[in-house]
Formats: sequence, structure tokens, C-alpha cells
Amino acid sequence: TAELVAKRPGDRGGVAALHDGAVKLCEAIRLPPDFAHDAIPTFNTNTLWLRVSALRAALDAHGGALPLPLIKNTKTVDPRNASSPKVLQLESAMGAAIECFGKSGAVLVPRSRFAPVKTTGDLLALRSDAYEVTADERLELRPERAGIPPEVVLDDAQHKLLAGLEGAFGPTAPSLRECVRFEVRGPWTFADGVVCREQAVFVNDSGVTAHCAAGVYQGLVEAG
Repeated sequence: TAELVAKRPGDRGGVAALHDGAVKLCEAIRLPPDFAHDAIPTFNTNTLWLRVSALRAALDAHGGALPLPLIKNTKTVDPRNASSPKVLQLESAMGAAIECFGKSGAVLVPRSRFAPVKTTGDLLALRSDAYEVTADERLELRPERAGIPPEVVLDDAQHKLLAGLEGAFGPTAPSLRECVRFEVRGPWTFADGVVCREQAVFVNDSGVTAHCAAGVYQGLVEAG
């Protein structure tokens, strides 16, 4: 059984589908480029529940390895250098394993059970005060967020890799506790003490790195 959550803006990833009476998971890379992701109301969390005896039987039936479909990803030899030689990365997704069992299903769970880190934007949100560590060491959205995380949209050219994220924000994140959407376009650096509320969009088209000083920001913020 796979755990699914209600999809939020910005969620991209595998989708669950009913096929031949069983639930199967299909990773986004295997879907057509024009696939309507927004038409799918749920999102795969990659949390799986299984019966160990059934897993043992499936492994025995397939020679010790589950027959997972191969996924082809185009990468560069140096992920920090887009002009470095391109290579093919072959991988398999564990979520697809549910199709290897005679009975499979999916269950919709609260969003509080899921905090994705698929992008540096997701990581920045987790580092912000929109989340808190509970007394029993769980990372959860603050109660006032009502289960809705801030939508963080960063500039791929600047922040797609961890080095770019660290260069712009350092070890801390802006306050997103009262922020619905935080977006950054162009090169920026952010000081400690930046507080964003509602919609906060930082735009810098100059090509020269702009600096955001400590303060409260809301709406459109343009460099210079």
C-alpha cells in the first residue's frame, strides 16, 4: 500500500493509477512531457506499507530482486556545470514495487505525515520557521499553517543545486511562517532577519547580485 496526500501547488512526482484492478505508481519521468499533472488530485509520498512475508515470496519468485521498471534520466557528468558532457542515469523507483504484489492499494493520509524535499525550494521551506520540531522530535508544519506549507519557487539558474542555495541564504532561511508564496528570480543574497508575509516575490533582472537586508517584505520586491 502506498501513502498518498492531497496535491499542493508545486508538487511534481509520481502518480498513482488503477490498472487491471491493482494500484500502480508511475514516476514523473516516465510520463509524457505534456502530461497534465494538475489534473491528478493526489501525490505519492514514497511511504510504503508491506507484509514482510509477501515481500519474501516476491523476492523468491523473481530470483532475489523485484522486477522494477528502469527509468532513464539525462544528466551531466558535473551537475554544477550544465555544459559538461551529458550521460544517461538508469535507476529504478522503489514506489513502483507495489505492482509486484497480487494485492496493492493506496491510502490518503494527512499532509502532516509528509514534507517533501525534492527541490532546494522544499529544503528552504523546511529550514524556515513555517515548520517546527515537536517534543517527540518530529518535523511538522506549525499549527497556524493549517496543514498548508509555503510555496517556495526559486530560480533554477541560481539555486537548483545546494551550493547555489547556500550561497544565497547561508545556513538560515527567511521567515516564512506567515508567507503563502515566496519566489526569487535572478541573483540575490538574503541577510538574517528577512521576514516574508503573504506573497513575496523578489525580482532582479540586472544580472548583478542584489542583497536583501533584514526587514519585513510583502508583494513585489525589485532590485535597485
